[in-house]
Amino acid sequence: MLIERSLHLPNEAATARFAALVAALARPGDAILLAGPYGAGKTAFARAFLRAATGQPDLVVPSPSFTLVQTYVLPGGVEAWHYDLWRIRGAEELAELGWEEAQRGIVLVEWPDRLGPSAPSEALTITLSPVADRPQSRQARLAGWPDRLAALVEP
Repeated sequence: MLIERSLHLPNEAATARFAALVAALARPGDAILLAGPYGAGKTAFARAFLRAATGQPDLVVPSPSFTLVQTYVLPGGVEAWHYDLWRIRGAEELAELGWEEAQRGIVLVEWPDRLGPSAPSEALTITLSPVADRPQSRQARLAGWPDRLAALVEP
């Protein structure tokens, strides 16, 4: 059963707090798919998630726009893989980016539409949308993680 919720994030600090909540619930094998247009806050969410997950609030988290993927070691030795798939031409390029290996850790994927049939069916999809006339404000639509979504957003 697919469960969906919406959440208003009034500023980047709220986005960071929400990302920390998601990080606390994430576990090896999870995929978090970050959808939305340019400037919607996908990288800001991923950066805050990785800082919370590593326990390093000053962690340098560059956008993987040009490298396509960055990896981070979390406490307990779990790896988090941060993908930006905007520049790939198709799902067939995922093998070169360690996609199979990444599935053992936690993956954050910007531009998940590029995954095609490789998109994990049990993923949490977070679609971020800017709010008109409020440059820092975002609307987040969440789908997936039926066993954990209630802990993220009350209906």
